Amino acid sequence: MSGFGYDVGLDAAGMPDLVERLASRRVLVTGASGLLGAGVARVLADAGNDVTTLQRRPSGVPGARDVRGSVTDPAAVEEALTGADTVVHVAAKVSVSGPEHEYEAVNVEGTRILLHAAQRHGVRRFVHVSSPSVAHAGDSIVGEGAGAASPEHARGPYARTKAAGERLALAADRDDFRVLVLRPHLMWGPGDLQLTDRIVQRARAGRMPVLGTGAPLVDTLYTANAVEAVVAAVSAADVHHGEALVVTNGEPRPVGELIRQIALAGGAAEPERRVPAGLARRAGALIERAWERDLFGLRSRGVGSDDGEPPLTEFLAEQLSTAHWFDQRRTREVLSWTPTVSIDEGLHRVAAYYRDR
Repeated sequence: MSGFGYDVGLDAAGMPDLVERLASRRVLVTGASGLLGAGVARVLADAGNDVTTLQRRPSGVPGARDVRGSVTDPAAVEEALTGADTVVHVAAKVSVSGPEHEYEAVNVEGTRILLHAAQRHGVRRFVHVSSPSVAHAGDSIVGEGAGAASPEHARGPYARTKAAGERLALAADRDDFRVLVLRPHLMWGPGDLQLTDRIVQRARAGRMPVLGTGAPLVDTLYTANAVEAVVAAVSAADVHHGEALVVTNGEPRPVGELIRQIALAGGAAEPERRVPAGLARRAGALIERAWERDLFGLRSRGVGSDDGEPPLTEFLAEQLSTAHWFDQRRTREVLSWTPTVSIDEGLHRVAAYYRDR
């Protein structure tokens, strides 16, 4: 089980083509108490690789050496890197609000510490997990590849600091230290607390509106597919490096339809309330500022929130009201991989997960 209490359901036997490409590696996986990191560590360990995990909570990954700590702690990083020839860097501060310095500490300085230490230890491959938000300036993205990460234009502290961290990673790339960046886009699936469960819980509470028309096309990534893609990148980095790849299912759907389907799969009522996109963006900006300052006790009283996050931010409003889907040809060429779980099959699995809870 992962630190979130859910296993994405993959093991080496279920990924024979990918596993066959992996020689015996000595891999450090950071952030392995999360769904993606734990899934990657589990598959790599199951395939016979020597896996170490670095995270603040137990990873629960069978066969892995657990190092408890943060990427911001040089001593923990040094211990975790002992003997490693490959790093999969998943650890990040992921949220929609909070002081920028907290994101900076993990997503930028933590990445810097890890990169420098990995180079000293003779690591040969560095797979860096980033986010498409690093190249999203608030407008629609329609059928494009991976644009350059831009801290100057990225929206919100998470995206800005992930963009800065990605720049550091790519700047470190060279022939004897091969850096390959993956940007999984809007991961969802059973056990996911960042997107899936928030949609379900807010829909159950009647607080999950559709912004605008709900028609803009959005591509997403089912969690098991995300794990497969990262495992594929561990092998691909032997040949391809020095670039960033957006990873999706390659099945764009209207954002309103996707929200409705996830809510229904989670046993919630279909969201019916609609809010104009422009109004939502302006309201999100105001709510975010009020939340940060705890005006009227919004944050301390958790007004409109069941997860400690503001009910709406400008970044979230932009994500839910603009199109963002990506050309996947380069990703699939480099990784020699295609997704195995369709959106419809993923929704069936989400429904089964919530029925069994």
